[in-house]
Amino acid sequence: MKLRLNVFLFSAAMLFATASRAETLPLERAIRLALTHSTTSAIAGADVQHAFAAFREVRNSYVPQLMLGSGLGYSYGFPLTLEGSAPAIVNVVAQSTVFNPSQRQFQNAARTEWRAAQFQDKSQRNAVIQDVTLTYAELAKWDSRLARLQEDQAEATRLEKAVAQRLQEGIDSSVDLNRAKLTGARARLRIAEARGAADVLRHHLFFLTGLPLSSLEVASETIPALPDVSPEDDLAAKAVAASPAIQSADQHALAEIFRASGEHRALLPSVDFAAQYARLSTYNNYDQYYRKYQPDNATFGVSIRIPIFNASQRARAQGADAEALKAKKQAEAARNEVFEETLKLQRSVEQLAAAREVAQLEYQLAQSGLDAAQTRLDAGTGAIRDLVDARGQASERYLLFQDSDFEYQRARVTLLRVTGDLEKWALPNPAN
Repeated sequence: MKLRLNVFLFSAAMLFATASRAETLPLERAIRLALTHSTTSAIAGADVQHAFAAFREVRNSYVPQLMLGSGLGYSYGFPLTLEGSAPAIVNVVAQSTVFNPSQRQFQNAARTEWRAAQFQDKSQRNAVIQDVTLTYAELAKWDSRLARLQEDQAEATRLEKAVAQRLQEGIDSSVDLNRAKLTGARARLRIAEARGAADVLRHHLFFLTGLPLSSLEVASETIPALPDVSPEDDLAAKAVAASPAIQSADQHALAEIFRASGEHRALLPSVDFAAQYARLSTYNNYDQYYRKYQPDNATFGVSIRIPIFNASQRARAQGADAEALKAKKQAEAARNEVFEETLKLQRSVEQLAAAREVAQLEYQLAQSGLDAAQTRLDAGTGAIRDLVDARGQASERYLLFQDSDFEYQRARVTLLRVTGDLEKWALPNPAN
């Protein structure tokens, strides 16, 4: 029984440790979860559904609408109407559009707005992918920095104790002790900064993916390698051709043109179909005031409208022309803006890549200096103050290299988004 109890306790402890261990979250899974749970994606999807419903609303005007009702009421004297219709036991009305040039153009405008909403949804999808990728990469940076800073803090504490002991022996001065304390204080300050930044980013990733905070452990190795950028590549033209924002603006401008054409065509003749059936009753006095009374009555035919003069509609059409011109110019402005921003971003990526290389080399030199200072100290030919200075410089260069590397990643991911390659890079495997 004692052996079984020990086995049970050991198994329970292992299960608890496994359950409490944070789950490694690959970047691709984080992106797919965010695309499912993100409020931004949900809002964009709702906009697409709304635009599609608006298109179906206009299109279905050519489908007859049936209304069934009743106008029950008592008549005293001549049978008057109730809200424009004769009192009837059963009243069925059907109506639809047969020929309406204006309605046809409004239908084209609604269809085009639906396409514009789809492009906008794609743009929001790319925005979610970019947000998750940058949040994931920055969180990986802070987690890596936190691990390095904890090592620096432990080493700074050890050096501070060693300098304090040498001060008591009269070997080092109080300035050396303060220098060692300053190194430890800097490490603690940076640890607090790293923990705060990582906590904020982890909560943001929680809002994006819906996973509990205890299950969010990023792995930098799951971030795909960034492709190289050649200065000769015409990425600005590629961005203009692939930008969902530009495509959405173009579709919106086309929709405004259709809408303006519809306002002009409202001055043309139109034909509607209409039919009505009514079951009348004798208690409304129809048999007394109408010589040929019958209970069942039906009317069907077409309603033809030929506008002769409508100054208000002409003014409305002119206003629609102005809106169409405005949308066209906005689309051109969006195209120019994307071209310029992409060109600036491409040149910025080249500069950040060079700055990243410089920061990496400076960090490697500082690390080599730290190793040399440690070697001299171990051989008895160096001073602790040199080791403290070398460790502080190596730590500074490491942080600068991390910041430079992340800024390069941020610019590179943004460039992938504007050129339309972000989703293919971040989600190389198709969804099941």
